[in-house]
Amino acid sequence: MPELPEVQAHAERLTEQFGGRVLVRFEPLRFTVLKTAMPTPSLAYGLPLQRVGRRGKYLLLSFEPITFVVHLMQGGRLLVDDKQSPKPRNGQARFVFDDGPALLLTEAGTERRAGVWCVPTTTALDDAPLNRLGPEALLFDATTLAAAFAEHPMRLHGFLRDQHLIAGLGRMLANEVCHRARVSPFANTAKLGPDSVAAVVHAIRAAVDNGLAHERTRTDMSSSKDRPGRVHGRIGEACPECGATIASVTYNNYTVAYCPTCQTGGKVLADNTTSKFLK
Repeated sequence: MPELPEVQAHAERLTEQFGGRVLVRFEPLRFTVLKTAMPTPSLAYGLPLQRVGRRGKYLLLSFEPITFVVHLMQGGRLLVDDKQSPKPRNGQARFVFDDGPALLLTEAGTERRAGVWCVPTTTALDDAPLNRLGPEALLFDATTLAAAFAEHPMRLHGFLRDQHLIAGLGRMLANEVCHRARVSPFANTAKLGPDSVAAVVHAIRAAVDNGLAHERTRTDMSSSKDRPGRVHGRIGEACPECGATIASVTYNNYTVAYCPTCQTGGKVLADNTTSKFLK
């Protein structure tokens, strides 16, 4: 699923390409893609796109007074649509403007979970789905993150992936943050000391900045697996910090990558759902 760097850079590109363009109509190409009944998308017709913003992993197309909130899910993309085919491949919805290309929401795969919410701009952050998100990842400092850790004792990797607790990070960034902070992905958040908490804050900012720098060199949105990382996607390779072999714990839907030397004191994490240390 696209994370903060991919979504933020794509929002910037779309603002540059489509800012000021007047919306003619919104076309749901699949009836399940529009998640709200009111307000109606037609309230944005004839209005210029003010900007494309971001909240967590969501794109926000603001037409004032209406905002379209778009979630790409795992295989979704919001693409420049020059052809405007009546039946585009993987097409879910289309934003048609008064001149030039449209914007086409696509979603590969069979899950069809990408969605669009039409909400009033003034209350967008307080309405579903954005009201379910935790604070933006980059807004945390050592004090606020320590408080969140204390309130939600759980494994660090799980905390970093939970959009209700911290918005914008995902599987790749969770791996990268833990490695940069030199903390076990299964460390209990409530037991992390001040130095470790500060290291996690610094690691979040460094990992996001690194991802953004890469994404801003692109003309399209990458997938997280294509973004360079220290441990993510490099299982079995040498750790760039110490040279040890990068290890992993594999679950049904994701893989935790880590360096045993840098993060777990040389111990290898058991590759099972209990995730206890091997003896």
